[in-house]
Amino acid sequence: MPFVEVAIYYLNFTIYFANLLFPLFLFLSIIWFTSKLANNTEIIAFLSSGVSFSRFLRPYIIVATIVCGVAFILGMYLAPEASKGFNEFKFEYLKSGSKDRNQTNVYSQLNENDYIYVSYFNARNNTGNDFSLEHFNGNELEYKINASRIVYNPDSTYTLYNYEKRTIGEYGDIIDKQYRVDTLLNFTIDELTPVEYIAETLNYSELNEFIKREQLRGSSHINKYKVVRYKRWSLPVSAYILTIIAVSVSSIKRRGGMGMNLVIGISIGMIFIFFDKIFGTMAEKSSFSPFLASWFPNIVFTVLAIYLLRNAKR
Repeated sequence: MPFVEVAIYYLNFTIYFANLLFPLFLFLSIIWFTSKLANNTEIIAFLSSGVSFSRFLRPYIIVATIVCGVAFILGMYLAPEASKGFNEFKFEYLKSGSKDRNQTNVYSQLNENDYIYVSYFNARNNTGNDFSLEHFNGNELEYKINASRIVYNPDSTYTLYNYEKRTIGEYGDIIDKQYRVDTLLNFTIDELTPVEYIAETLNYSELNEFIKREQLRGSSHINKYKVVRYKRWSLPVSAYILTIIAVSVSSIKRRGGMGMNLVIGISIGMIFIFFDKIFGTMAEKSSFSPFLASWFPNIVFTVLAIYLLRNAKR
């Protein structure tokens, strides 16, 4: 593989994971810095001099606002481009190309009138088994095309094997059967089976349009795409919540020093990631609300942040 592509891959890799993990990085850095202050009894000196805990917390909130603002722009517009380059490199060089795009029982609504189905789609050679296309006029079926195999050709045409077209007539159906038919159809392979990481590569406005189209087509992955959209908003908010938790946990001088604060902080961070992954997977694989799945960890940890902040003020 070319050196330039490897260098670009690592640049995209850095941006991709920085966007994904920045709340956790911010959380751990605040715990380390504040624990150093607490271990040197500097926080006790601040509060003893008449500085309120809210005033002590203010610089953290200001810095978190700046970091979250940058991360918000990064997540909405820059990270999708990095994700596209990162995933394309990974699938081209590290995962043997498109083999991971193979799908079974692919249903799709192309527009208001046309519906297609493929029992199995092989992305390596762009072929599908048990293809059918149904064309409706309102609620009435006008014709249906069946084929045992469909092949997408490099010139954007399709080849149908064991072709059968049944046209519904007023006085009887018209059936046309052929062994092989080369034809044009009003959809592309990428529309039929979008790559699994497609939502991550779109900026926010493109993602909204993509979700609308996929809802119209009846995509089975619509919840996965919605989780990606809602996390574009919930991720920066989680940084605020984790900032408050980090200050509350690490501002207290404990027996065991900074190490104990780091243990507590890392444990809380791992629980947050666990909640985030569990509810995200629930939304993708079931009928669980994608909005609730994306925001539930923030809701739970907001309650925890309020409780820890009140204890820290005492």
